Amino acid sequence: MSKKNQAQVVIDGKLLIVSGYESEEYIQRVSYYLNTKLAEFKKLDGYRRQSEDRKNILMQLNIADDYFKAKKQVEILEDHVAARDKEIFDLKHELMDMQRKLDELQKK
Repeated sequence: MSKKNQAQVVIDGKLLIVSGYESEEYIQRVSYYLNTKLAEFKKLDGYRRQSEDRKNILMQLNIADDYFKAKKQVEILEDHVAARDKEIFDLKHELMDMQRKLDELQKK
């Protein structure tokens, strides 16, 4: 098991100590992402007028949306890689067949 790391981060203007098994750099990047999201939302008049509970729910929904979009993109890229791998596999076998046929013709 990895050792637990701690990092001091500022989220929404509040200094926090966050611990986890990820690197301090990773924890800082996650905190930066949250601060960026918060800054985006705070620019919206409609968001500022919401209760704290509703603000938290909207933030959670937005982060979940980012997650599912990223997950979908990964699936698309994995499908693309799998299709390319199959194409390469098929081309290699076609090349081997052609090489075998060429060898047979040269022997005649």
